[in-house]
Amino acid sequence: MRSYNSALSPRGMPDRFPSWRDYREYGGGGVTDWGAHHFDIAQWGLGMDQSGPLEIVPSEDPATGNGVKLVYAGGTEVIHGGGDGVTFIGTDGEIYVSRGKLESKPADIIQEPIADDEIHLYQAPGGSHTGHRQDWINCIRRRSQPNCPSEVGARSVAVCHLVNIAYLHSNELAGQSLKWDPVHWEFVGNDKANSWQDYPYPRRKGYESPEGFPG
Repeated sequence: MRSYNSALSPRGMPDRFPSWRDYREYGGGGVTDWGAHHFDIAQWGLGMDQSGPLEIVPSEDPATGNGVKLVYAGGTEVIHGGGDGVTFIGTDGEIYVSRGKLESKPADIIQEPIADDEIHLYQAPGGSHTGHRQDWINCIRRRSQPNCPSEVGARSVAVCHLVNIAYLHSNELAGQSLKWDPVHWEFVGNDKANSWQDYPYPRRKGYESPEGFPG
């Protein structure tokens, strides 16, 4: 329970984003804020929209807020840090993706047209926010899944929480990695780590769960 604070819940229409996201009780800082966008792109590019990493390796220097490593099936590694956006590093070059930005090394990687028999991305309506809303309406009409259905969103933010757990509990982990089961959404053989996924919520008088309702 906390008294009202205008930084957490501004009155009226604020001229900036509220700061509740920076407090652990309410949000996960930059990792869940921007990370939800960029880890989403990383998982999309890896074909892991319906899954997730299998191992989380703590940062060698967690105080920097960089360096947590996610290991996926096949050994592909995703390393947190190094600025915004996502950089895919392959044997033939690099591709950098961020909001409204697409670059590659060498530059001709993204200049070469995609052939008909190659992978083509979902064609959603244009516009950052208006496009998502229109895509949702279009999918209701044609009974199809949108560009980013709820499970994809859940998978993306789960990665953010896994990264935060690795930073927040770095002392307890002492360099030991965590094994993650993306099918059952739990750490493998580690009850302590599974307890970090949530914390008990005190029941305020008048807000108890209705009879027969879980929680």
